Amino acid sequence: MITVAVSGAAGRMGSLVAETIAAADGLTLAACYDPAGEGTAAGVPVSADPAALAGTDVVVEFTTPGAVMGNLARWREMGLHAVVGTSGFDDARLSALREQWGSGPPNCLVVPNFSIGAVLMMRFAALAAPHFAASEIVELHHDRKADAPSGTALATAAGMSSAGGRQERAVESEELAAGARGADADGVRVHAVRLPGLLAHQEVLFGSAGETLSIRHDTTDRAAFMPGVLLAVRAVAGLGEPVTVGLGGLLGP
Repeated sequence: MITVAVSGAAGRMGSLVAETIAAADGLTLAACYDPAGEGTAAGVPVSADPAALAGTDVVVEFTTPGAVMGNLARWREMGLHAVVGTSGFDDARLSALREQWGSGPPNCLVVPNFSIGAVLMMRFAALAAPHFAASEIVELHHDRKADAPSGTALATAAGMSSAGGRQERAVESEELAAGARGADADGVRVHAVRLPGLLAHQEVLFGSAGETLSIRHDTTDRAAFMPGVLLAVRAVAGLGEPVTVGLGGLLGP
């Protein structure tokens, strides 16, 4: 039996994760933490004291980009394996995390997106990237998302660049409004849309002479993230590296 704690249990994702863990076979929801320290999550009191997580096997971290690094330092010191769903892990932050975390155990698994479909979308994008002259990413999220671009978009761009993606085109458009061409992430242009009514969506666009390819994934309910959360919680202790990024390696070749 794996004992699990949830950090950020008072939030939308944290409370859903707590309910999912509590109902899962082979897992026990042992503790919940949130700075607010109010109420319960899946019948477990939400504590404002991080020491309440002591003695658990795995902590699922769903807080904010501003709080996550401090929390992870604390979980590392307490010897807890960590599964991280908080956004904001660009290359610089991942480098800082690896330095902060050091060698394992425990292990830390940073997951830009827990949706299995989104992970496959990122894999397909990396596969396609070397075969097209250029590419761009459009990511669309709800208007309460804490960061832009999304962690999924940054991870997608990094994977495409590592796979040999090219940006061979002549763009003559002058930006009449700053940012119109999007942000540069590992050489890939990324456009972030924030609107009420959206949840989490991403389209990767590829172009070469005479053809285009679109790879799109849509999340319409947060329930789509829960199978990935369970997969991560069950696998994190057995990972070969102290810090791992993404679920891709857990889905097979």
